[in-house]
Amino acid sequence: MTDGAPRADDDRGRLLLVLAVPLALLTLVAAYFRRTALRIRPCGPWDDDAYAGIVLSCVLAIAAAAAAAAVWALPPVRRVMPWWWTGPALLLAAVAAVRWATGT
Repeated sequence: MTDGAPRADDDRGRLLLVLAVPLALLTLVAAYFRRTALRIRPCGPWDDDAYAGIVLSCVLAIAAAAAAAAVWALPPVRRVMPWWWTGPALLLAAVAAVRWATGT
């Protein structure tokens, strides 16, 4: 017995696509800053600008990954997207945190 009304989960594919865009963009931002943090090489222990660049890149990578996790934590997003969508962003944050902690 159907009355012709569309089912509530008919648009899950489109909703997944719409919600995946911010997560993907935030993950790309985290990847860019993680890459920047790993590519910066201080010339010596006196190179404070390079160390500041490493810290800034790590902080921005962690912030972008945290924003991606916060977007996923919203109840409408969690209903549509599985938890592993945040995996790449959280992995990038972990690598940035290790780079920040080592500082070399």
